[in-house]
Amino acid sequence: MAVRTVPEYLRQFDEPAGYLDFARFGPVSAAVQEVLAGSAAVLRTQGWSALEALDAAAGETARTAGALLGCAPHETAFVSSTSHGMFAAAHAFAAAPAGSTVLVSRADFPGAVYPWLRAAGHGGLAVRLLDGPVTVEAVRAGLDERVRAVSVCAVDSATGFRAPLAAIKELIGPERVLVVDAVQALGAVDFDADAADVLAAGGQKWLRSGWGAALLLVRDRVAGLLGPGLGGWSGVVDPIDAPEHPRPARPGAVAHTLTNPDGPAVAALGAGLALVRDVGIGRIEALAGEALGTLLDAARAAGAETAGGPGPGGSGIARFRLPGADPQAVHDVLTRAGLATTRRCDWIRLSPHATTRPETASRLAEALRAAARTC
Repeated sequence: MAVRTVPEYLRQFDEPAGYLDFARFGPVSAAVQEVLAGSAAVLRTQGWSALEALDAAAGETARTAGALLGCAPHETAFVSSTSHGMFAAAHAFAAAPAGSTVLVSRADFPGAVYPWLRAAGHGGLAVRLLDGPVTVEAVRAGLDERVRAVSVCAVDSATGFRAPLAAIKELIGPERVLVVDAVQALGAVDFDADAADVLAAGGQKWLRSGWGAALLLVRDRVAGLLGPGLGGWSGVVDPIDAPEHPRPARPGAVAHTLTNPDGPAVAALGAGLALVRDVGIGRIEALAGEALGTLLDAARAAGAETAGGPGPGGSGIARFRLPGADPQAVHDVLTRAGLATTRRCDWIRLSPHATTRPETASRLAEALRAAARTC
């Protein structure tokens, strides 16, 4: 049954009251739990029909993803993780002419950087590292005739910066490929998904679907600019009875897959996507933004310096620090107070969700006042 109202949506979840680390992992919904349990039961009690059921679930997940991302189902495939999808994207340029270049920010999460470095290590592709966030100005400064792609995180995992994807795509034009790591955006904020030519996003964070499956979107408009790269037997036509190899690539995003995906994980991903589709990303973003704003107000009232937050250019991720206090000691105080956060260098990251309870802000303020006295 579709979840249409906010109260119905909120009843899907039951994480600890002080959990503020959805940018790391989002505890799963009741719908996802039910799908995983049902998939396990099917795999235990059925034979080939279990595979047919999981294939049907994967088709439904692709249709749900298409509704959220504005793409046809065949433009979406499923891989094991966001990193897997980004490696597939990077190696799709393996046959690029010598000197072909991709722009990547050295400040992005390493999972969005290493695929390009490893692909470049095999030749045929050069990586030009940008400093700081991937803004239109930074991309413009790095563009020349050799640039074939720009890679960017839709939302920065450390600062919450939301990249201007539509403006970047407009700048680079149709002959260059915009590759987007969307794991910190999909299910959390309304972002410019239409601008992404290639997109990868796992389900374990804001989609609250657990590990094991990620979306890989490859739009038809750039199919001719990419090679099969990491494409394995699952990505080619008639791989089993073929008289010879290599076989032609299958049409669509599946051409970039290594093998068949984890069926139960894909079904769980579909359940997470369906919750977002049904209740609406605008509602989720508004609730999470309200929770984050309240937490930041509480942190500032307790003497903390804050950065980031909801609103233009921001997202559901922000950070704070206590001037003069050891950040690890502050983080330890928060943990003992039952607050789950992530420390990144001198800053502590906050990433609440729509389900974050209002009383968590007062708990945060109390813990920070205690930290200010002792750290």
